[in-house]
Amino acid sequence: MDSNVLSSFILTLFVGLTMGFGSLFSFFIKEENKKFLSLSLSFSAGIMIYISFMEILPEGIHLIEETASGTRGHVIALMAFFGGMIFTALLEKWVHSMGGHHHHKIDEEHIHLEEDEKNIDKRHLEKLGIMTAVSIGIHNLPEGLAIFTTGLKDITIAIPLAIAVILHNIPLSIAISVPIYYATKSKKKSFLYSTLVGLCQPVGAILGYALFSNFFGDMLFGVLFCIISGIMIFVSLDELLPTSQQYEDHHFSVYGTILGMFVMAISLMLFGHSH
Repeated sequence: MDSNVLSSFILTLFVGLTMGFGSLFSFFIKEENKKFLSLSLSFSAGIMIYISFMEILPEGIHLIEETASGTRGHVIALMAFFGGMIFTALLEKWVHSMGGHHHHKIDEEHIHLEEDEKNIDKRHLEKLGIMTAVSIGIHNLPEGLAIFTTGLKDITIAIPLAIAVILHNIPLSIAISVPIYYATKSKKKSFLYSTLVGLCQPVGAILGYALFSNFFGDMLFGVLFCIISGIMIFVSLDELLPTSQQYEDHHFSVYGTILGMFVMAISLMLFGHSH
């Protein structure tokens, strides 16, 4: 059992560290490339929206209904989903108030500038990267526990699950690292943020195993997944997409979102990722 615990933890740690790989894309970003920035942000939104609606939320509803069937289970799931959105909205309000009420919307004078003269709002992009990191980090906690507990039961089942998680860790880490890099011009910082978020997976495994193994039933996992999907949807709609459209044509942003959804759909389909 001890060796199984160790091998499961090493696997979870390795999966978490792969979050740093996506940040390596920031090393190839050209200075002030607004088209790439817009595409990256909308691509990230597509990834987060698709994985939330097609993977995390349905899994959350399924787990809740294992304990509370019928309408009651669905109501709990919806409350958790919209609760995640409300929590994120309140958190964002608090972040804005701490930052002197700075907001990402373009002012009237800015709208009349030529596309190539728009200034990249570094302060907002850094906040955007942090908000994205927080939402993905929260998502990674139960995901890390899922890999770890699967490994405890059967490591051969955990390995394909880990491969699937690695494949979607890389585009998710791009969602964190690109705005951080554009804001700070620091490759080290963008790599550090992505890696720290990835380390939420082994942290989730340790905390879950050491502290909550007796309490983590289907209901709690289900509520967590619904909250996480609400957080990720809100960040995508309120932050990633509006900021993407600030730097490039509206249609370009839509294409990036569709591309992100397509990439995540292929990843989930090919590797059958399931929590």
